Amino acid sequence: MAYRGLLKLRRTPEQLFDVTIQPVIFTLMFTYIFGGAISGNVLDYLPVIIPGILVQTLVTSSIVTGVQLREDMDKGVFDRFKSLPIARISPLAGDLLADTIRYTIATVLTFAMGYMMGYRPGGGPGHVAMAALLVIVCSWAISWIFAFFGVIARTASSVHGISMIVLFPLTFVSNAFVPVETMPDWLRWFASVNPVSHLVNAVRELANAGTIGMDFAYSLIGAAVIVALFAPLTVKAYMRRA
Repeated sequence: MAYRGLLKLRRTPEQLFDVTIQPVIFTLMFTYIFGGAISGNVLDYLPVIIPGILVQTLVTSSIVTGVQLREDMDKGVFDRFKSLPIARISPLAGDLLADTIRYTIATVLTFAMGYMMGYRPGGGPGHVAMAALLVIVCSWAISWIFAFFGVIARTASSVHGISMIVLFPLTFVSNAFVPVETMPDWLRWFASVNPVSHLVNAVRELANAGTIGMDFAYSLIGAAVIVALFAPLTVKAYMRRA
């Protein structure tokens, strides 16, 4: 099933546009728009924005999982899968596993763009690789949420709409782009407890300082809880509605 997902990527490479074009555009746009205002110059802002852009790009790209799943179900592909003697979770998990290739591409491009702009992670290559792996794992976990939306929604467009409503507050009301200290008290509280903020902090600590803090643990625990909750829910809904 994962190989089938990779074949889909090879035959429809436009599916990679969100993880190839978006990191480049967002990195350039956010860095040069906010860099001077927030950090005084672009170079000082790069250690802040590169981890933020990385998390935002991978989390939002996980929406595609649910959209493509709904499209496949509408075509009747999953009716055939239900009749095969395979584990019921295989068609769902296979697509999600193949999507890790998309996340890896986005991760490499984001760090590459940052490096070309002058970003030099203080944590070293090993900790940068750990940061990349952490974001990929957490994004894979989050994709189970949107896979669930893909199963229960009626159309692919509704999956996209619902997912964006959920993700926009999470990604933008966080510490990904600006310091939370500048926000009003009520908004600062939300940004501080926002799981996206914990993930961004964990990536910054790994990439910039080479340290592992509590945010790293919070991110992994959150990812495990999401998979434990949404994987069985998604399979159950799939068996009922596919």
